[in-house]
Amino acid sequence: MSFKGKLKEIRDDISTTFSMGKLQRNRTNRRGRAYIAPELGGGSELFRELIEEQSPWANLPPELLHDVIQRVEGSETSWPGRRDVVACASVCKSWREITKTVVKTPEQCGCITFPISLKQPGPRDAPIQCFIKRERATSTYLLYLGLSPALSGDMNKVLLAAKKIRKATSTDFRISFAGSDFCQTSNTYVGKLRSNFLGTKFTIYDGQTPCPAMRSNCKPQRKVRSIQVSPGVAARNYNVATVSYELNVLRTRGPRRMHCTIHSIPISAIQEGGIAPTPSEFNNPSNEQSSPLSASKLKQPPIDFSSNSLAESSDSLCSKNDPLILKNKAPRWHEQLQCWCLNFKGRVTVASVKNFQLVAAVEPCQNVPVEEQEKVILQFGKIGKDIFTMDYRYPLSAFQAFAICLSSFDTKPACE
Repeated sequence: MSFKGKLKEIRDDISTTFSMGKLQRNRTNRRGRAYIAPELGGGSELFRELIEEQSPWANLPPELLHDVIQRVEGSETSWPGRRDVVACASVCKSWREITKTVVKTPEQCGCITFPISLKQPGPRDAPIQCFIKRERATSTYLLYLGLSPALSGDMNKVLLAAKKIRKATSTDFRISFAGSDFCQTSNTYVGKLRSNFLGTKFTIYDGQTPCPAMRSNCKPQRKVRSIQVSPGVAARNYNVATVSYELNVLRTRGPRRMHCTIHSIPISAIQEGGIAPTPSEFNNPSNEQSSPLSASKLKQPPIDFSSNSLAESSDSLCSKNDPLILKNKAPRWHEQLQCWCLNFKGRVTVASVKNFQLVAAVEPCQNVPVEEQEKVILQFGKIGKDIFTMDYRYPLSAFQAFAICLSSFDTKPACE
């Protein structure tokens, strides 16, 4: 059998089996849409059987295996063909490790491959184009990779799903890898978005620990435990961003005004030579040796209050340690159309108060290049009934962009 035929067989046996975040022993009816799900270990009986079946392929020389996977990765640049790359990583441990070294981050290649890609920054040059489908009956929101449902057809790839949960004093949007499990203690849980009572301020919580360099800016929330799981399993939510909408008490005409403070991304990420935090794997918060409270009580180094050091420290804080702040791009009033307009470059076709474009809000002391200040980092707009486009780029990740866009769906009577 040829290599392509063998690879197709591996993909059919493995890729769909691991797609929903857990192993399914029943191999029937596995042709549905595949969700990007977290990696699973090889401790199950079925996984060991698959390794034994593919042992001739698992014993390939590392140099030859690296060349084979590199060729597969280079030939498959979009979904659903990119399932072959995921199938290569699902064969065995050696295949997975080499695939990880071959597959690049979205910032480098502009492709989404593994679940961790949804937590990594997007490309710098061209945005990753996605669309969001709203299902009113179930209060769920699905993020797809692609231009639009009409152009993608059945080739859509579900990246993330969110469910709206109304509470007495707030509204939660729980974000998950799978559209059928939104439990905060599940391995498919990604994070959540929570609003205040008026729907004017939203907090984005990440289920994974933030980058060590920005951990001091991300405040942890209380642990969430469930009676349905073992006592040792706990989910922690870290405050990684806030989205604020300005009040419109006078009911003046114009679109919503919003500000996003991304605590997990420093302003230095968009400065010349800056790098945004890029996680390489998922961390388990329950395995942390020290709690955030104990870390916050660590003794800080003394500060020299001399004039020179104070000036240097203030300049350093202004340019490097401040979080990234995004603001909506100001639209212009079109006299003939009698409406506010923004250039979405054909990605938005329906006028809506929910449409927005976000750019960086910087200060002169932060030394951000002019071209970076003018770049649209995130744009969101309506193209049909319950269909919206979402295009994001560096330094935002798909998860952060999706959470910001979800804030636009909540009702805001005080802002319109």
